[in-house]
Amino acid sequence: MQYRRFGKTELPLSVFSLGTMRSLASVEAMAAVVQAGFSGGINHFETARAYGQSEALLGQAIAQLQLPREQIYLTTKLLPTASGADIRQQLDQSLERLGVDYLDCLALHGINTSDHWQRLRSPQGCLAALEQAREEGLFRHLGFSTHGPRELIWEVVNSDRFTFVNLHYYYFFQRHAPVIARAAELDMGIFIISPVDKGGQLYTPPAELVEQCAPLTPLDFNYRFLLSDPRISTLSLGAAVPSDLEAALAIADQTAPLSKIEQNIDHKLNQAQTVNLASDQCSQCYQCLPCPEAINIPEILRLRNMTVAHGMTEFGQYRYRMFENAGHWFPGRRGDRCTDCGDCLPRCPEQLDIPNLLRDSHKRIKGQNRRRLWED
Repeated sequence: MQYRRFGKTELPLSVFSLGTMRSLASVEAMAAVVQAGFSGGINHFETARAYGQSEALLGQAIAQLQLPREQIYLTTKLLPTASGADIRQQLDQSLERLGVDYLDCLALHGINTSDHWQRLRSPQGCLAALEQAREEGLFRHLGFSTHGPRELIWEVVNSDRFTFVNLHYYYFFQRHAPVIARAAELDMGIFIISPVDKGGQLYTPPAELVEQCAPLTPLDFNYRFLLSDPRISTLSLGAAVPSDLEAALAIADQTAPLSKIEQNIDHKLNQAQTVNLASDQCSQCYQCLPCPEAINIPEILRLRNMTVAHGMTEFGQYRYRMFENAGHWFPGRRGDRCTDCGDCLPRCPEQLDIPNLLRDSHKRIKGQNRRRLWED
C-alpha cells in the first residue's frame, strides 16, 4: 500500500480509501471488510449519513476490532442544508453513531446545483455552522463531494472554503481534468469517488473491452490510470465482502507513471473509438447545451460512445435508466424527449446529427423497464 499527502490537510492517506456504503448486512459483515482493509494497509474509512446504517455499523466495527484511533482516519458526509442548526444536529448524531469525539474529515455530501451552493453560504446556512464546529474541534478538515457540472465544481473549488474535494474522474470520464489541475494548484486533497462502478462497471467488463485492455484487466487499467497521477490523493473502494478488496490491494503499490504497455492500451482504446464511431464520435465539448428539452445530450452521447466503441452496453443501460429518476444526482431527460427543434445543431463543432444520435442512443441503451421495489 502506498500513502499520499491529502493536500493541505497533511493527512497521509492510503491510495485506496474504504467506502462503506456496500457493507451494510450486519456489524459482522462491516467488521470483516474493515479488518481486511486495515490489514491490507487502508487507513482511511469513509461513510455518510445518507448511507443507511453505515455510520453506526462502521463505528461498532471499529470498536469491536479495537482499531487504534490514532492509526485510522475517518470521514463522513452530511447533506447540505440551509439551516445551521440542522447541520449541527446531524454532525452530533454522526459523531454519536461512529462512537468518536471528532472526525478527521467532514464533507458536504452533494453540492450538485447552484442553488445548493447559494443556500449553504447564507449567514444562517450550514457552512458557517460547520466552520464553528471545526473551531470547537468536532472535526479537523472540511471538504465537499459533488455530482454537479464542471462550472459549479470550479466555482466551489476556487471559493477557498474547503480543503478537499470528492469528485468523479476516471479513464472513461475525463471531463473534470481542469478541476483536478486547479484543485492541485490550490493544494486541495483530491478524492476520486466510484472509479469502478460509475467508472464503467469494470468489475463485469464486456468481452470487447477485455480484449482492448489486454494484457491488463479493464479494472486494473483504470486503477493504473488514476494511481499514476500524483495529484490524486486517494480512490474510493467499496466492498460488501473482503474478497471485493483483492484487486485493489494487489495493485496498491503500483503508482509509477504509465508503462509502455499501459500507454499502448490507451492507444488501443482511442483507436477503437476512432474506428467504431467514425464520424459519429462525440468529443464531449458540451457546446450543445443548454437543450430546450433539458436533455443531457453530452452524457447520453458519452454512453453511446462507450457502447459502440467498447461494447459497454450494460453500463450504458445502467446509467441511462437513471435519467429522470435521480434528480440532481444525475440530471437531464432521456434521448427520446428530443423534439427535433435543431437548437443544438449549429453549436456542434463536429456537425453531428444530434437528434438522430439521441434516438439511436435511446434504442441501444434504454434497456427493459424495471418494476421498482415500492411498486405493486
